Amino acid sequence: MVRLLLLLLGTVGAGAPGARPGTLRPPGRRPGGPGPGYGPGPGYGSGPGDGSGPDDGSGRGSGRTGRRRRVPRRVKVTCAVAIAGWVFRRAVAFVTVTALATVLHVAGIGVRLPRVSFGWPWQGAGAGLTTTTNASVGPWVLQKIEGISKPALGQANFDFMFTHKVAKNIGPLPCWYASTFYAVGHAAATVDLNPGPAWWAPGAGHYRLEVLSRPQAGRAGQVAVTMVLPRPQLPQSVHDVTIDNLPSHPVSTQHSWTYPGIACGMVLRPQFPQAVLYAQAQRIAFSRADHLAAITRPLISTAESQAVQTIRDGFVQPAVNALGYTLARFTITWAATQPG
Repeated sequence: MVRLLLLLLGTVGAGAPGARPGTLRPPGRRPGGPGPGYGPGPGYGSGPGDGSGPDDGSGRGSGRTGRRRRVPRRVKVTCAVAIAGWVFRRAVAFVTVTALATVLHVAGIGVRLPRVSFGWPWQGAGAGLTTTTNASVGPWVLQKIEGISKPALGQANFDFMFTHKVAKNIGPLPCWYASTFYAVGHAAATVDLNPGPAWWAPGAGHYRLEVLSRPQAGRAGQVAVTMVLPRPQLPQSVHDVTIDNLPSHPVSTQHSWTYPGIACGMVLRPQFPQAVLYAQAQRIAFSRADHLAAITRPLISTAESQAVQTIRDGFVQPAVNALGYTLARFTITWAATQPG
């Protein structure tokens, strides 16, 4: 009977609130109250994500929280840009050198930049300096040629002598006064280096770029360029020639036997204004520069040489070098008719 009573009391005590099955209270601890040897031990509740800790009186726990410190956004962006620049370093270097070469050319500064080839990260190092195709090299070089804004000039200097005469007879008496002058003229033939978009149309056949070899194994490729340009144009009016006044001077003077008589001298009063002499010398110089073979040949020859040098050295050669090629052959022929 006693044993049955003790069993019933133990069952009631095990189901009481606050009691945990299978746990024992330390000796001397009262239910619901702290006791010796009971409570959170050192470090209890201070683990990551707990958020608890000893109170310092300010309402915030002084223990370490589980929140990690975030990396600044600027650092992330800088690292991303640096990694992208390193991965695409060949493309970045090519674009940079090409842009710098264009700026230096526009500024008229002749600096030879190192040759940098274009390439993507997934292309092998031994795949060559560039993967530019014939179709992309040609339009790029033609775009440079279409940017030419000034014509090529072939200049020539020549000297000649001419006579300026004033005459007005007085009845049956001849009355004239003349002076011979030495003059130096300057003329130029022009070559239009950019005749316009219609001139460079593919069907016109005035421009051709041929890739002879492609860059590979650290060696530059080779291209050949053939162009057709309008023939050099000789001076078109008297205003296209000039007279150098410094070396020009009178050589001799002639007059009629009646000059300087009183009547003849008062009627003629021969004057040689600078404008009149200059206009006469300019007309003579224009006729010579447009018809005299001894002058027209040097004009045309120097104009053609200047055109070849300007296009080859100033536009075609730098453009193909920037793409990893060298200019193996450059030829200009001259059209029989003018554009338009």
